[in-house]
Amino acid sequence: MANFIERMCLYLVLVLSVFLSIIQAVDRSNFKTCDQSAFCSRQRAMKPGQSSYRALLETLELSDSHLTVQLLNNNNKVLLLLELYRLQGNMTRVKINELKPVKPRYEVPDVLITDPPTELMSVVAQDEHRVVLSLGGEDWRLILSAQPFRLDIMEGPQVLLSLNSRGLLAFEQLRIRKDTISHKISSTVGSMWDKIKSVFSSKSQTDTKEAGEKEDTEKHDKEKVSEGEEAEEEVDQPGMWEETFKTHADTKPNGPSSISLDFSLPGVEHVYGIPEHADGLRLKNTDGGDPYRLYNLDVFQYELFNPMALYGAVPVLLSHNTHRTMGLFWLNAAETWVDVSSGQGSSEVPQTDVRWISESGIIDVFIMLGPRPNDVFTQYASLTGTQAFPPLSSLAYHQCRWNYNDQEDVSAVDQGFDEHDIPYDFIWLDIEHTDGKRYFTWDNNKFPQPKDMLQGLLDKRRKMVTIVDPHIKVDSSYKIHTEIRSRGYYIKNKDGGDYEGWCWPGNAGYPDFTNPEMRKWWASMFAYGQYEGSMENLYTWNDMNEPSVFNGPEVTMHKDALHGPWEHRDVHNLYGFYVQMATAEGQIQRSGGLERPFVLTRAFFAGSQRYGAVWTGDNAAEWGHLKMSIPMCLSLGLVGISFCGADVGGFFKTPSAELLVRWYQAGAYQPFFRAHAHLDTPRREPWLFGPDNTALIREAVRQRYTLLPYWYLQFYHAQRTGQPVMRPLWVEYPEDIATFSIDDEFLIGRDLLVHPVTDERSSGVTAYLPGNGEVWYDVHTFQRHDGAQNLSIPVTMSSIPVFQRGGSIICRKNRVRRSSSCMENDPYTLYVALDSQGNAEGELYIDDGHTFKHETDKQFIHRRLSFTANSLSSSDLSPDSQFPSASWVEQVNILGAQKPDAVTLTTTDGGESSVEFAFDPDTAVLTLRKPGMNAGVNWTLHLR
Repeated sequence: MANFIERMCLYLVLVLSVFLSIIQAVDRSNFKTCDQSAFCSRQRAMKPGQSSYRALLETLELSDSHLTVQLLNNNNKVLLLLELYRLQGNMTRVKINELKPVKPRYEVPDVLITDPPTELMSVVAQDEHRVVLSLGGEDWRLILSAQPFRLDIMEGPQVLLSLNSRGLLAFEQLRIRKDTISHKISSTVGSMWDKIKSVFSSKSQTDTKEAGEKEDTEKHDKEKVSEGEEAEEEVDQPGMWEETFKTHADTKPNGPSSISLDFSLPGVEHVYGIPEHADGLRLKNTDGGDPYRLYNLDVFQYELFNPMALYGAVPVLLSHNTHRTMGLFWLNAAETWVDVSSGQGSSEVPQTDVRWISESGIIDVFIMLGPRPNDVFTQYASLTGTQAFPPLSSLAYHQCRWNYNDQEDVSAVDQGFDEHDIPYDFIWLDIEHTDGKRYFTWDNNKFPQPKDMLQGLLDKRRKMVTIVDPHIKVDSSYKIHTEIRSRGYYIKNKDGGDYEGWCWPGNAGYPDFTNPEMRKWWASMFAYGQYEGSMENLYTWNDMNEPSVFNGPEVTMHKDALHGPWEHRDVHNLYGFYVQMATAEGQIQRSGGLERPFVLTRAFFAGSQRYGAVWTGDNAAEWGHLKMSIPMCLSLGLVGISFCGADVGGFFKTPSAELLVRWYQAGAYQPFFRAHAHLDTPRREPWLFGPDNTALIREAVRQRYTLLPYWYLQFYHAQRTGQPVMRPLWVEYPEDIATFSIDDEFLIGRDLLVHPVTDERSSGVTAYLPGNGEVWYDVHTFQRHDGAQNLSIPVTMSSIPVFQRGGSIICRKNRVRRSSSCMENDPYTLYVALDSQGNAEGELYIDDGHTFKHETDKQFIHRRLSFTANSLSSSDLSPDSQFPSASWVEQVNILGAQKPDAVTLTTTDGGESSVEFAFDPDTAVLTLRKPGMNAGVNWTLHLR
């Protein structure tokens, strides 16, 4: 019987997957709107007005690290505790919690990399209406107004940000249900007399208990309510204690617990961030529609230009105008909705109002005051960390589909890349490679010798990724399941049993990754002795980690499931974060702490950048999805997650040859470059669309490989500073209003501008080249263009409009081989793009490409390249580091140059030699051939 049920479950899952593969778009009825979410609907019904909260200034306490003051709700007389912190780096932290909750409320752990260091706050002025605090400097002030409660952050006379100025602070306190006692009356007594006796008995006990509870409540209320004030009785509303969506009931034993707070940003019209949504870069006004939703969900073939939730959630919003960039980090892992309202403030200046609504937890918000974009990135990085520095090979090209059938298929695809002279570094295996969807295993019929397969790839200096999902097949013969169950590491249902749901294996359990012991055990499973068939060139893909539960509410876990003392509703958006954390740690541990991990995740949260890469999920082979890959990755970069990409070609449906080529051309200039496809789509390896299209795809991939030194440098800087790798134009041109809404082109670092062709049958694009007084060079033709203009560019199928900023030096490796590792010791070509003054500068970074030795042993090369006064020089940016490199400089191309009479090379030993050169007067490009200096030493080239 058990086997029959299991087979039926598997059959139903198969039917579900087939059904999903043939429908055309997301079934929106599977996912809640705000009106269908009780807490969102309840909070949103509260309209702007005078706040019901006042600050009791007589309770104010100021210490060396922070200020505390109690807030009183004038209606229900509940007291909250406000904590204010002035943080190092021009940030302010605001925490609001119940003063004395009936049980602790969830506060997000593990996301902050450290307890943020504070700076001294001082009171500048105080009366019965307000307190004025210094935030450092003469002009920086925080004003705490008492009645109604409000916070204003000022710079001189200018209000930078106001908190609760619209009176939308709301804090639903945890409570004991009023009718709890009635549920205790026995329903099993047969006779009326017994029932009557039971009622009287219960009444007696109830009176006693209620008297005790009343005494406790009165004592509690005396601490809450000022003398002579009466609390208004709160009326229960639908959904406070239980709500139903479709057939799923959500019980709430502690009642309503949602929170809300509004922020006003005078002078601001443009806000960004709060990914993940399939929408434009600039956040839209949500008045009259749904708010943006942050709730990690497995959304099939998502709609475009929609605020509905997707796979990841980063509750960080950036505001920007010509004078200042600021950020808000709402540290809450529960389901969250964000309303954005843009218009005019009271003084007819632009203003954007932002309202955050979360289902549970506390208010814990970090206000990052910039003032420049890079300052906000640094501030946020100081809180949640920077992008993990990936292995260099992971920045190359990845080939994936659901699924490569067997070892012979893997070998044939691998050979196909060689035969068609297309480089690649990683080949991926989806769920079908396992033994019946049992992760950490192999299908013995299809992959009988995984180590031989991996060794074959390793011999070509290539690698593999296998999928390891966090739903575990319930099977008493499956070691992973039996160990998790015996250790008590599964998430529990509301009744205390192991939570189970349907996913790819059929009936599955879900490990509790919020438990550090579970994460430690999971990491240990990646050891070579535990994960049979694994080798050092095998890496990991964490999918379905929202978590996805096919038969759960909104295709995810019931909110009343239990993670130790906490409900799933409290921790939901952290689940994928913890899965990737544990997996990355497992990869590090298996190498004894030597090798950098590579882990791709679909679900993510603030701080996920510390553990690897993300992608934009199950997109479709449509032109709109190609376009949307740009703002989706730009939004992720703004909130710290630089290692982002989209499935090249689209996961669902079948791309035309034109769409596939254009997607390769765009993907080659996005941080994570992977082709992927659904099980039911035709095969689409790059050589299957005819020789002309194969050549176009080959050229796009080769362009990626030539630029790997530049990509690697950008990720080195991202890991050190938190600056995004792929960034909107306004980040580098913050005063240029024309850049504020552009999301069809982008910068890689500071120096490459990319405008992919994303329209069908396009014969031209218009690219905006920013920077008044700057110049840009077409990287293919070397033609020079002035900045601060819209440039019309004719395009053919081979066109990828890319421009190098004048004033920059970019290092490439133009000898493309079958994998990035094969290019390790190959020479560099320098592209020196002169600005209008004839100067340029850049950097070169080299290490072993895969270990932590750049951190532990300072084994790396970091050099500054500078062109000024007709001399190009290389100097050491890290004199205390050392790394032997066989790479040398084989060519230098100087764009925007004049023809010299001679070129000489001076090296550190004082030697001087002539360098062969050629000058093209039509393009103004000076080419220096084979100067021959090692990439890691000091040298100077003189143009005379």
